[in-house]
Amino acid sequence: MRPSGRKLDEMRAVSIETGFTKHAEGSALIKMGDTHVLCTATIEDRVPPFIKGSGLGWVTAEYGMLPRATNTRMRREAASGKQGGRTVEIQRLIGRSLRAGVDRSALGERQITIDCDVLQADGGTRCASITGGWVALKLAVNKLLKAGDIISDPLVDPVAAVSCGIYAGQPLLDLDYPEDSEAGVDGNFILTGTSRLIEVQMSAEGQTFSRDQMNQLMDLAEKGVSELVAAQKAATA
Repeated sequence: MRPSGRKLDEMRAVSIETGFTKHAEGSALIKMGDTHVLCTATIEDRVPPFIKGSGLGWVTAEYGMLPRATNTRMRREAASGKQGGRTVEIQRLIGRSLRAGVDRSALGERQITIDCDVLQADGGTRCASITGGWVALKLAVNKLLKAGDIISDPLVDPVAAVSCGIYAGQPLLDLDYPEDSEAGVDGNFILTGTSRLIEVQMSAEGQTFSRDQMNQLMDLAEKGVSELVAAQKAATA
């Protein structure tokens, strides 16, 4: 029995509210159970210096957690004058994951920045950020298409992510914090809407795992991502 009472292959309740903020070119509040992340997209007519003049666009991301997103208050990273290693690692993951679903030549020489702010954390914040970040990106791209700034949709495939792991010897889909903190094996799976792999982050957290168990987790991830992609498409329809 999972602490949440869910079935082994059952996702937490997922909701995506679009247009959550007034000023961003695209915004979405994604809720995966008690993990809530606000994702906003900003379009800028510039690109990083290393691709300037190439005709290619760029998608990047920033990530942060509010001080009381967790049980105890975390000090704002701005107060310490630098981002922590975990923050940098997660925002790089979000950026490269979203870029995997983008035709950068169709985007043109412009940058879209996805800001992911965790309002409340209960496990899987990076996965929720990627999934909600794609929705914000899609909404921003729709504005470019409507304005005639780009001719074709540069988003070739939806991108979504889900956590899977082995808890009490059982493979589970979409771990919440009580499961994640006690899991013997923990992983994050980032896939496209056509089940193409972008990245898999897997680690043993106290026990090793077999190839068969890895395949079981991969099957769970495909099921979870297919449900997330359906939610993304419904939110942006």
